[in-house]
Amino acid sequence: MKLLHVAAAALETTPLDWDGNLARVLTLVARARAEGVQVLCLPELALTGYGCEDAFHAAFVHEAALDRLARVVEASRGLVLCVGLPFVHEHALFNVAALCVDGALVGLVPKQNLAGDGLHYEPRWFKAWPSGVRAHAEVLGARVPIGDWVFEVGGVRFGFEICEDAWVAERPGVALSARGVDVILNPSASHFAFGKALVRERFVLEGSRAFGATYVYANLLGNEAGRVIYDGDTLVASGGELLARGPRLSLREVELASAVVDVSRTRSGKLRSASHRPALSAEGVVEVAGHAFAHAPPARGPSALAASRPAWERGGHLKEEEFARAVTRGLLDYLRKSRARGFVVSASGGADSSAVVCLVHHAARRVVEELAPEDRASLLSHLGLDAATLGDVRALTGALLTTVYQACEGSSDRTRDAAAALSEAVGARHFAIELGDVAERYRALVGGALGRALAWRTDDLALQNIQARVRGPSAWLFANLTDSLLLATSNRSEAALGYATMDGDTCGGLSPIAGIDKRYLRAWLSWLEREGPAGIGAIPALAAITSQASTPELRPADAAQTSEGDLMPFAVLDAIERQIVRDRRSPAEALEVLARADLGRSRAQLAQDIRRFVELFTRNQWKRERYAPSFHLDDENLDPRSWFRFPILSSGLRAELGALSGVASTGEAP
Repeated sequence: MKLLHVAAAALETTPLDWDGNLARVLTLVARARAEGVQVLCLPELALTGYGCEDAFHAAFVHEAALDRLARVVEASRGLVLCVGLPFVHEHALFNVAALCVDGALVGLVPKQNLAGDGLHYEPRWFKAWPSGVRAHAEVLGARVPIGDWVFEVGGVRFGFEICEDAWVAERPGVALSARGVDVILNPSASHFAFGKALVRERFVLEGSRAFGATYVYANLLGNEAGRVIYDGDTLVASGGELLARGPRLSLREVELASAVVDVSRTRSGKLRSASHRPALSAEGVVEVAGHAFAHAPPARGPSALAASRPAWERGGHLKEEEFARAVTRGLLDYLRKSRARGFVVSASGGADSSAVVCLVHHAARRVVEELAPEDRASLLSHLGLDAATLGDVRALTGALLTTVYQACEGSSDRTRDAAAALSEAVGARHFAIELGDVAERYRALVGGALGRALAWRTDDLALQNIQARVRGPSAWLFANLTDSLLLATSNRSEAALGYATMDGDTCGGLSPIAGIDKRYLRAWLSWLEREGPAGIGAIPALAAITSQASTPELRPADAAQTSEGDLMPFAVLDAIERQIVRDRRSPAEALEVLARADLGRSRAQLAQDIRRFVELFTRNQWKRERYAPSFHLDDENLDPRSWFRFPILSSGLRAELGALSGVASTGEAP
């Protein structure tokens, strides 16, 4: 047997945080060495942070990255390790993995396939390295290989797939396998999305099986730069068997997943494989002399059982669990990196604001229940809280969260009581203020200027909006007085149709639920009321919210206003959004698909719903451009900054809506 102790690292980074990023890298190196690891894979662009955006083009960024690389090279004595950084070669910028062996930099391998879809803009900053091209570069005073190289260290061959390289059809791993690679290192920056971990696991397992190799997959962790959350998913697989998995969505800064692998076993698998086609050439192989893998590994490696998923990933509510953990991690990182001293939520007693309240509470609960006292103090050090507060869920929630119910003409005792009861249940500091006279004052002032009284019969929408809008200044005032971050409470369904008042319920510096549709959000609250996340539990006080029909309470009480009455049933809204936005179908095409679905609507009703959706969606792009940053959670996001771009001014799809009219009643395909 030829045993090798390998490890994949999960690392929290912050763009351009030179000292912090380096410190976390060196912490992982020290931990790996202490645990007897021989090969360590660190994430993509770990020295700079992945989200530097146009700062990647600044010369000082390249210089600072190389300076930190020198420190990592020095720390690599006794180890084989790789770490990601940007590197300029031949007047072009490349996203590279630097391979360090026993205190020396032995080569740079650039990324061959750049992520340029969705929230990724890598081609804006980097150039893709061509497959099979190899060169040399001057780095840290030495001439080192750069390009599509394989490295032989202590009789073991190493190759690279860097993040997107593993997601494409023609993976570099195919050529690496033919060149006799034993270990494929994948330093990644792969963002969180619902269900994405299962896809990662499949390509890591299949890569290790098909390529006859050990596959070591590293990843970033946490809310790095504001919108994108990394789940820290780290994997080690060998010969099609998963040997190690790091914890996902952990609250810690660094995590390590390690396993002892048998290189001779994967080599034997290639010998038996009739489909293996060796390259039969030593071209492109860098032999690294003088390294003989220190720290003899134990006689046996960990079993696959050690890589089993935790209870929260096996309980049948994976999306609900992921939502709770991803957003709480995102909130805590945003709080710490923005240096805010807490959160303020305008609590309406409805589903949206209640979900945000619960997420902040869960963030506090996770800090108390998942972290050691010293880690709690480190995570929230800028708040200056004592150990007793940091160790008590209600006390920490009270320190982090202020809620305020802002009553206007349409507000009811039911929502007032629901907001107060939920705030009390989680331990938030709660206030209630009356703003009806403020809205009425605006109504009188503007009516006087116009020379007529404003009335619901003639000025319905304007009178609704002023009630929502007068809540903005007071919510911001609460946030300013406590040096806190105001959280906006609009969801994705509202964003799609512009069913939100700008400078009213859209007020905030962060919009944590803007990536989630209303129907799912209500289902999540019902689950949270009854069951809740594993190890965290339910919040029964939500019953007062989940039992209500969704309503903005902006019209007089006798209007019996509901959100679905103003718009359309949420199930229909979500189905149309997925057809028009996610699947890029025309209105007529969407009608043909949805007419076959069980939505409880006639063809004529669906055509009317689609028309209303398209008209409101195209008219309200300007609102989506102004929303506070939101967390990216899946490929149905509407954030124009990170996922779906649409012109602010357009035709409104007039021609396409005309075609819809032609097929609405006939049933003929477009």
